[in-house]
Amino acid sequence: MTLNSISLTEFSCDPKQLSPLTLAFIGDTVYDLFVREMVISSANRPANQLHTLSAQRVRASAQAQAARALLDKGFLHTQETAVLRRGRNAHSRHQPKNMSEADYHLATGLEALFGYLYLSRDFARLRQIFREICAEFDDDPGESNE
Repeated sequence: MTLNSISLTEFSCDPKQLSPLTLAFIGDTVYDLFVREMVISSANRPANQLHTLSAQRVRASAQAQAARALLDKGFLHTQETAVLRRGRNAHSRHQPKNMSEADYHLATGLEALFGYLYLSRDFARLRQIFREICAEFDDDPGESNE
């Protein structure tokens, strides 16, 4: 058995039965792990630089930009688009600070998509989507896209 065929735990659930905010809850961590792995693979840096670089990619405005690009390009499958939109349309009691409400909700949609794919054990598709997101940003994760 390889890590590509299992989750990090042996727990399982049907992601189709979970709320979009629950999917976003786990998807936030999955997306963050993808970003952190990408950042550390680019160079060995001090921890504060690693944190700064990863924060640039995981902030809501960057996630919203990524989600818009995926939608605009038609990169997502029908079910994936539906999950992203369900996540975007789910409203929590959280009030976004220092960002637009639209970006906050679109970022939540992207996190829901990552959570859905992770819990579906579709790791190959997660990697494809993340590669496409990386193509939207500079090739060098050490460069800011602002």
